[in-house]
Amino acid sequence: MEFTTPVVLVHGFWHGSWCWSLVGEHLASRGVPSVAVDLDGHGLKGRSPRSRWRRPFDAGAYAVEPSPVAGITASSAAESLVEQVRRIGNGRPCLVVAHSMGGAVATAAAEQAPELFAELMYVTAFAPVSGMPAGQYILMPENAGERVASGLSADPASVGALRYDTGDSARWAAIREAFYNDVDEATADAAISLLTPDAPAGVTAEPLTVTAERYGSIPHSYVVCARDYAIRPELQRLFIKEIDSISARPTTVVEFDTSHSPFLSQPAALADVIQVSHTAIHQPGAN
Repeated sequence: MEFTTPVVLVHGFWHGSWCWSLVGEHLASRGVPSVAVDLDGHGLKGRSPRSRWRRPFDAGAYAVEPSPVAGITASSAAESLVEQVRRIGNGRPCLVVAHSMGGAVATAAAEQAPELFAELMYVTAFAPVSGMPAGQYILMPENAGERVASGLSADPASVGALRYDTGDSARWAAIREAFYNDVDEATADAAISLLTPDAPAGVTAEPLTVTAERYGSIPHSYVVCARDYAIRPELQRLFIKEIDSISARPTTVVEFDTSHSPFLSQPAALADVIQVSHTAIHQPGAN
């Protein structure tokens, strides 16, 4: 039986494998095999602070309770992702598609095991290849106007997590604007209800070292989302420049006029882009 490269779909902070379900359907209709995974601290691997569930709800306690996912780092999450990619591809290279802060984890994973990556595609994602922690990019001038940090319910340095209070419906409009500003309201609200409250601050705080010999040896592509208020377009383009400074070949760039979440607002178009890369991998002489 001829081997078909699997697509591994990697979510960003607060999300889970669920956010890729629409894209997965479109990929299946095109005959492209895909598996969405949960990163450490998210989805089925997520853990909530106990104060989230106490009634009556105590916002003060919620703001100071240490996070149960505080020990997770970019490197440790990458080790888990490497094992997932190895299992999904049965040891052969996969096309890995990473969104948002999932890009930081995928970047570390690509350095750890480049032989498992047929390509790394970033979808409006962090790609911290310069040696700076991913969190440092959030404060850069290129990210001016982002609307994520102001919605946090706790000090990340204190609790060890970037914490959201999704139980407060008064906050939903701001979350929709940051992540889902072109997604229909019903779908956006459903997504908000599925968000994991704590995203590990350790992922954003760890400086990553990548090399031209390992990370730079694999093909990269990047989907820029021009209406993104979580990672501003100027910052996305900075990541592309930095990838190109270490990569053996230029990054393939596609631009969408979408929010931070094209997997919900434009799943067919995003599946088209993934399919193009998937097809190219199987062309004679690819990579």
